[in-house]
Amino acid sequence: MESGAAVRRFHRGPEGASGVRNERREEEESAKRSQRRGTAASPASRVLLRETLVVPLLFLFVLGSCALVQLSLRQLLLPGALPASPFNAAAAREYLEHVTGIGPRPVGSPANEVLTVNYLLQQIRQIEAASSKVHRLSVDVQRPSGTFNLDFLGGFTSYYDNITNVAVKLEPRHGAQHAVLANCHFDSVANSPGASDDAVSCAVMLEVLNALSRSSETLQHAIIFLFNGAEENILQASHGFITQHPWAKLVRAFINLEAAGVGGKELVFQTGPENPWLVQAYVSAAVHPFASVVAQEVFQSGIIPSETDFRIYRDFGNIPGIDLAFIENGYIYHTKYDTSDRILTDSIQRAGDNILGVLKYLATSDKLANPSQYHHGNMVFFDIFGLFVIAYPARVGTIMNYIVATGAILYLGKKAVQPKYGGISYIKDLLYGIGILLLSWFTTLCTVLIIAVFVSLTGYSLFWYTHFYVSISLYGAAALTKIILVHTIAKRWFFVNVNAHYLGELFFDVSLTVWCFGLIIFTQKGLCSAYIMSIWVLFPLLTRLGIHREFIQKGATVKFVLIYLLGMFVPCLHTLYLGWAVFEMFTPILGRSGTEIPPDVVLASLIVGCTIILSTCFVHFVYLTKSMKKTLLAMALLSAVTLILVCSGAFFPYSSDSANPKPKRIFLQHTTRTFHDLDGNVVKRDSGIWINGFDYTGLSYITPHIPEINDTVRAVCDDVPFCGFPWFLPVQFLLRKNWYLPAPEALPSKPTHFKLVSKEQMPWDSTRLTFEITGPSHMSLYVRTHEGTLLSSWSLGDGVPVEGLREDYFVFYSHGLQAAPWQLWIELKVNKEDLAEIVTVAVASHYFFGKDQYSPQLEALEQRFPKWSFTSSWVCTYDLFVF
Repeated sequence: MESGAAVRRFHRGPEGASGVRNERREEEESAKRSQRRGTAASPASRVLLRETLVVPLLFLFVLGSCALVQLSLRQLLLPGALPASPFNAAAAREYLEHVTGIGPRPVGSPANEVLTVNYLLQQIRQIEAASSKVHRLSVDVQRPSGTFNLDFLGGFTSYYDNITNVAVKLEPRHGAQHAVLANCHFDSVANSPGASDDAVSCAVMLEVLNALSRSSETLQHAIIFLFNGAEENILQASHGFITQHPWAKLVRAFINLEAAGVGGKELVFQTGPENPWLVQAYVSAAVHPFASVVAQEVFQSGIIPSETDFRIYRDFGNIPGIDLAFIENGYIYHTKYDTSDRILTDSIQRAGDNILGVLKYLATSDKLANPSQYHHGNMVFFDIFGLFVIAYPARVGTIMNYIVATGAILYLGKKAVQPKYGGISYIKDLLYGIGILLLSWFTTLCTVLIIAVFVSLTGYSLFWYTHFYVSISLYGAAALTKIILVHTIAKRWFFVNVNAHYLGELFFDVSLTVWCFGLIIFTQKGLCSAYIMSIWVLFPLLTRLGIHREFIQKGATVKFVLIYLLGMFVPCLHTLYLGWAVFEMFTPILGRSGTEIPPDVVLASLIVGCTIILSTCFVHFVYLTKSMKKTLLAMALLSAVTLILVCSGAFFPYSSDSANPKPKRIFLQHTTRTFHDLDGNVVKRDSGIWINGFDYTGLSYITPHIPEINDTVRAVCDDVPFCGFPWFLPVQFLLRKNWYLPAPEALPSKPTHFKLVSKEQMPWDSTRLTFEITGPSHMSLYVRTHEGTLLSSWSLGDGVPVEGLREDYFVFYSHGLQAAPWQLWIELKVNKEDLAEIVTVAVASHYFFGKDQYSPQLEALEQRFPKWSFTSSWVCTYDLFVF
């Protein structure tokens, strides 16, 4: 606010248009405005804040908020939240330890198809024997076969044969017409015991089944517990259940239990679609809630390259559901370290309490019978530090957002139209301030990204992987330095001779304006996460209105700062709470996001975003403080020293600490490749160990330990399907840097057989080729048509070929035990005459278990890798044919 004659409008210079203002007349008008307010303080009484006071207060405020957030996220169970839970976490842990004790459980292995299935059936029979008489329990082992398309990882087609599902139906004694489905998967990736992904969820479901079956309370609807045995094979078992099992037609809603980390809290990160009653069920029944619509919108945006069974039930079953996942400690997700001892009993207890409560609530809800009646829009939902969940329909959120935005616009409009606030001059200043704020954001992002690119180019990327707070010291300190510097320059060189208190209030209005526009844009886009911007508009506005008189009378005092910080407590704490969860999830993912995406650029962008959000409503303190020289110097020095330490190699990215390992992930595939010509003759045959590092550093840290893995053995992409390498999934866009170390042939005891069964001329001038393939439980089929040829149809998916990466077609195949030879046909239309070659077909076979999984050369190489690395190894073959 202005303070009588002390307020002097900024000018561009004595020669400019604004420099010809009549300063005396302006002072007279200012004095009149002061008389009209009647409460203006004298210039001497409005002392500026001291840097040594305000900066420590802000630092302690942020530090205290971070401590509260950390405490909330680490507090798994709230004392006294559930005095006597019917869920027994100790029993669930016994289930978990037995399943993980079996070892890795890839699809098709005896460990998965026999040992785990037999153990589950044994425990289910024991639960059935002890169940209450008011319930009826049915068990079915399903062995489905099927095929489907999925537009994921570039698009591909999946085919499965004789995989395994164990389904249990708990229903009232007289039966039920409707059911809620609970889903977990007991298979794991190769070379991992899969405790968190997803054995712990199956253990929780077993104990929930036990608790519900023993209860004397009757259910209104059935609960189907699906223990699916092929999720890691890109969601195949859930597709087999929802499209083929007779119980599937009963399902009206589902809960999917997944993992992106090991233990901790299970986060609700997807709901619906557009079934708010499901969110309300979670709100009403979850004892230890942890949910965020922000996580839902981030996940569904496709930023995270992952999918869960949620998608299958939603897309192929048209069923609404809730998706939950453990997100803590994703560093060891899908590694040998994913063991049962790393999952706390409290984590199992809270998951069991929540799942039991929600399933029981849904199984006794009248809404489950006809959920389509309650299909009306999305929900805004978020938990408050694990205590409770706030949830309301998105349409209500839209109204609330516009009300908040209208309040801010009225507040700002009042200043724009009333002469005592400056009128047109105020509007000009506001526009200049918005420009300066946006300029500070842009230059900050550019500066920090330059640092991140520099770190990446110098070979020290991922320095923060084991030392996360170092990234805050480098990128966060650099971002804060740049923001303060831009506003300090603006204060001294742009707003010349302008009263500091006026500038302080102006830049509060600038921040409010930016948040208000952001709120309107996000709301118009239909984003439920707009509620965050609503919080950042509402609380600052209410706080400012509450301390308006204090600021007018006394200016920026310690009391003013303390009251303002108290008003900012809720938005800051909630933003830090969400930000912490984002970093908890994203930081480990950046260690397995491939060699093409610079992780430092991604992390630096996230840190800059958080810094901008948190600093927006505090930048006006730069104008209310005498000087920020010491803070600028301290932040710049911190960032510079950290950069020097990083570039000196002081922070090694990986850790082999047994208590908290953070390994580098590497795939080793001993590959034998055979290339055939049109006549079936072998034109090329080689063998080697194909090496893929799953993060941006490639193998730069490995070469000192294994010198022969260097650029001399970098893999070359041949002009054949998928570069002539045995991709397990179509993730080539993530892994372009790989190595091919020559080695003797690996000869599996059960080699792959590929043959052309028939070639037929079909109507409409098309040719049908029928193939038969026998091989291991996991195979990938690649099809590339030659110029002048079109792949018009095939026997896979819905019959329409799905083109993937590099104009190649990718088919993922897996089978359980005792599968018949895989027969398929493709139909081609030839648009050019006299084409000798019309299509190239290649098949990659992966041996994930048994005696064929390893070779002597593979084992010898694996032992040479350092302890801080995790190698996932297997033998595979690649056979290419031309027709």
